[in-house]
Amino acid sequence: MATTKYTSEVKIISNNQETIYNFLSNMENLGKFITPEALSALSEKMPKFNISNFVADRDSCQFTVSGFGNTGLRIVNREPFKTIKIGGNGNVPFDFNLWIQLLPGEAYQTQMRLTVQAELSIMMKMIVGKKLEEGINKIADALVLIPYQ
Repeated sequence: MATTKYTSEVKIISNNQETIYNFLSNMENLGKFITPEALSALSEKMPKFNISNFVADRDSCQFTVSGFGNTGLRIVNREPFKTIKIGGNGNVPFDFNLWIQLLPGEAYQTQMRLTVQAELSIMMKMIVGKKLEEGINKIADALVLIPYQ
């Protein structure tokens, strides 16, 4: 197993650092966007990756992935207004951590960068490496679009 690191581009979010941190550091807020309709639309785009049964509390979320089973994410560390560290929770095929890093930008803007660090075998890296590389920027793009309130 080797540690592999994937980092997103730096994204600019039009909101202050504290508001963004408070929103993202509570997984219940994800439930506002991960609705049955959104999951259905995702399943249409990626038929082999059907997600259902999403539930969340402040520190974690659980969901079912077709052909894979129950899995989830949990917040393992919070550094107020700067960093949120997320790890796998449940049936996850490899150990990983995701960091959401927030830095102040210009007036009423926050710079955000995502980093995934995963313990991948050579075979797993061949299977999921490219998807992680592409996915990290797609997740960052999606986080920019959230109406943080």
